[in-house]
Parts: sequence; structure tokens; C-alpha cells
Amino acid sequence: MIQNSELILNPDGSVYHLNLLPEHIANDIIFVGDQNRVEKITQFFDSIEFSTQKREFKTQTGIYKGKRISVMSTGIGPDNIDIVVNELDALVNIDLKTRQPKEELTSLNIIRIGTSGSLQADIPVDSFVMSKFGLGLDNMLRSYLIDEVSNAAIEDAFIHHTNWDIKKGRPYAIACSEKLEKIIESDKIFKGITATAGGFYGPQGRVLRLNIQDEELNSKMDNFTFNDERITNLEMETAAIYGLSALLGHNALSLNAIIANRASGTFSEDPYKAVDELITYTLNKLAQQ
Repeated sequence: MIQNSELILNPDGSVYHLNLLPEHIANDIIFVGDQNRVEKITQFFDSIEFSTQKREFKTQTGIYKGKRISVMSTGIGPDNIDIVVNELDALVNIDLKTRQPKEELTSLNIIRIGTSGSLQADIPVDSFVMSKFGLGLDNMLRSYLIDEVSNAAIEDAFIHHTNWDIKKGRPYAIACSEKLEKIIESDKIFKGITATAGGFYGPQGRVLRLNIQDEELNSKMDNFTFNDERITNLEMETAAIYGLSALLGHNALSLNAIIANRASGTFSEDPYKAVDELITYTLNKLAQQ
């Protein structure tokens, strides 16, 4: 039996941080970072059956073209992803009354929809990027046994290319779900490697009043390639989502609307339109399944 201190439940039996019971979530779940972005997705739903919020974790479940879908805000960063994915898995794969793992496990479909800046000149603003791999620079997933799901060849190549300081921890590379990749892909979507940083400022090369360990890291990342895969963008969640999902047996995919291009110095004239187009594109792909 899983102890009370390990799986914390609220007085109503819901999981501690997400404030959810098993019946509140669908098998198809969309992640967003910002709690205010949840309704930017559910505004397209035909109906909403459930809504709740605790801290930055807001969840709405409803129907889109006959498909039951949940939308959830994760907040920012790999530490929040650790909470969200573990508690979602507990909802479907642990009996919350007996505190025993279920014999028959459920595999969720998790798609992250975000915004990002492109690192490559040929990936223009208003385009969509699919993360073929998540490259974690954050160390969170190293608390788990990840060798069976990580790609050591990409990790080694990246460490060599960037002259990575191993005192910062070993980067980890995790592939997306092939199942979801096939459902969502089209000629509208660019694919590549998404790097996941553990912070917004120094970990992403931003300098305010503090010097950073490697001032050249971003430029080294721009020209890193592995088997023709490039690092397309940099954010704070994808690799953690891919890693925990792979370990727990869930399908995960990360999609970004590109609203800025750092290489060309351009910014979308209407970033909200780009995001809405990615949302409706993703919802329609899911509804067809």
C-alpha cells in the first residue's frame, strides 16, 4: 500500500495539488502553461462538464465534436510537470481508496500546446513546431531511473558539441509518442528537438545582473544537429513531460506556435491568431480519432 505521506489526498479523496477525482479527467488531455489559456481552448468546446482550479492548476473537461477532452494548466517549469504527470497517473492507475496500483493500467494521451520562439531562420513566425525529441537541461528527470527511455546517443553528441559542464548534470533526451506523432503530423508542421531549461533567465542564456556559466551556449545550441534533427526551440516543460510519460506508459506530444524568430529578429503580427489556429488544428486532429 502506498503511504499517506507519499500519495497525499484531499479530504474529499481528490489528488492533492490538482484537486481532481478520476471521473473528472478524459483520456485525451491538453496541457497549457498559463491558467488563463485553458479557456482559450475550451471556448471551442461544444460543452463543458467540469471545471476546477487549485493554485496554478486549472482543469476543464468537456466535449469537442463528440470527443471528450480535458484541458489543464501546468504552470511553468519541470518541477510543476513532476506534480502534474504523477498525479494524473495516480488518478487512472492507482486505486485511491485502497492505495494500491491497479493491475490493468491506463495510457493517457497528453498533448502540450504552447508558444515559442524559433532558433532557426527557415522556421518562420506563425508556423507550428512538433517536438520530435525533448532535450532536458534541467535535471528533474534524473531523480528517476530513465536509462530505458532516454537516448544516450543524442545526449553524448550534445555534451560533446556544447562542451557541456557536467557539474550542471547530464542532459537527457526523450522521444515523443510515435502514436500521437502520426495522429497530429502534416505538411503544416516542422519537426525538431525542443530543449527544456530549468529556468527562464540564466538557464536560457539571459543576462541581467548575474554572469552565466556559458555565454555561448545558445549559439552552440543553434547549430547542433543529430541525424538531421536540429534544436528548433527552447522552453521549460517538454522534456519533463516526455520523460515522465514514457516512464509511466503514457503518450505525450508537444506542439508550439512560433510567435518569434530569433535568427531573423521577427515577431508575429498576430500571435493570438497563430495560437488559435494551432488549437483548432490540434482539436480537429484529436476529434477524428
